[in-house]
Amino acid sequence: MAETLIVSISGIRGIFGKGLTPAILVKYSGAYGAWCRSRAVAKGKAETVVVGRDARVTGRLCASIVSSTLQSAGLNVIDAGLATTPTVEMAVFETNSIGGIVLSASHNPAEWNALKLFNEKGEFLDAEEGEEMLSFAERGESETVAYDEIGTYEQRDFLDYHIRRILDLDFIDAEAIRARDFKVVIDAVNSVGGIALPALLEELGVRPDRIVCLHCEPTGQFAHPAEPLPDNLKELTSRVKAEGADLGIAVDPDVDRLALVADDGRYLSEELTQVVAADFMWRIRTGPFATNLSSSRAIDDVAARHGQQVFRSAVGEINVVKKMQEVNAVLGGEGNGGVILPDLHYGRDALAGAAIVLQHLTNERRPLSSLRAELPTYTISKNKTPIGNVDPDSVLRLMAERYRDHDIDVTDGLKINFSDEWVHLRKSNTEPIIRIYSESGNQARADALSRRFMEELQDATVEI
Repeated sequence: MAETLIVSISGIRGIFGKGLTPAILVKYSGAYGAWCRSRAVAKGKAETVVVGRDARVTGRLCASIVSSTLQSAGLNVIDAGLATTPTVEMAVFETNSIGGIVLSASHNPAEWNALKLFNEKGEFLDAEEGEEMLSFAERGESETVAYDEIGTYEQRDFLDYHIRRILDLDFIDAEAIRARDFKVVIDAVNSVGGIALPALLEELGVRPDRIVCLHCEPTGQFAHPAEPLPDNLKELTSRVKAEGADLGIAVDPDVDRLALVADDGRYLSEELTQVVAADFMWRIRTGPFATNLSSSRAIDDVAARHGQQVFRSAVGEINVVKKMQEVNAVLGGEGNGGVILPDLHYGRDALAGAAIVLQHLTNERRPLSSLRAELPTYTISKNKTPIGNVDPDSVLRLMAERYRDHDIDVTDGLKINFSDEWVHLRKSNTEPIIRIYSESGNQARADALSRRFMEELQDATVEI
């Protein structure tokens, strides 16, 4: 197995023992600790960091190394144990901490793990913060304090706090949800969602005997590929239909992505999770929505029905968050199943998303299959093309010039909007490729659009 380590402003990700080693964990958590201490006084925050983890086999070991490194740097550690990413994000500001770390490689296979880093607001580091923190690591800046200055260590569970905050939302009515007597099937891919989702559903009024759990033991031995995509959720879709359930819920290992299965056993594209949530929110509030450039235009269609606006950002959760804050959005998200509810915090939150969906079904008194039938139907095709040693920015500039008479957006690579479809071209930061996302009314047309631009990109590399 080749060594793999991916370092970016949002975190440090790799295969444990083959890139992500104890030495790497010490290097980056030590640099993060030094960076946090340099900011604590100015930000008026305690020199405390919240550390949580998903259920990966290496999670406890990695969390122990990270926590000890932070303590040795003089930082107090609150160990949240097995905790979802959104739970840790909320714990950061609940405890007035200077930062937070989640040990999770999201949807990557079980041999991967990662440091996901948050600032004092419980948000992913933005570009400036991330570059500053990484410069600490590049310079080897860390700190080991004297024996009598070592940081403290305590264990706290924040799940109840997270769930309580969801139930306290003015638009969540647990009694009304209880009266609907929903039956829900969960696929938690043997990670922390197997703890968090049943607890949430019970507090929302779903009876324990009406909660069907698939792969809810948090062993870290993923029962299927961890990304909540249709090919990985065939057991869930068939079980929803067999059980006569009202809803199927699937999450990734750290529970920031939410995928839905309707009562008829049909998987809803992850692209529609944020659309369903927005359709609910716009029925009770007005205000803009923010998402990224690669998310489906289904959100724009639903916004038009409600007379609301959609704003687009560069790809990446923190970019969506910044756009949400800029336009004072009532809701935001990403097409990978992410729902961002500013009433709680600025981060993708599958627990909040699940609560919104159940409340939506309760309010409308209709099954999800009926609501799904009213939503726009698009298909996204995701591809990539190699460009060798050619500068990707030069390629994208040439393509932008070719399509200058079209509706284009160069915020993040190049997005070209056509009347009933679009294509988004983005360079990779880790490979000599350009990614091609295209959306159209059906799979054949979306694939054809991708193939067209793969050929055009190849022509552009020759021309340059």
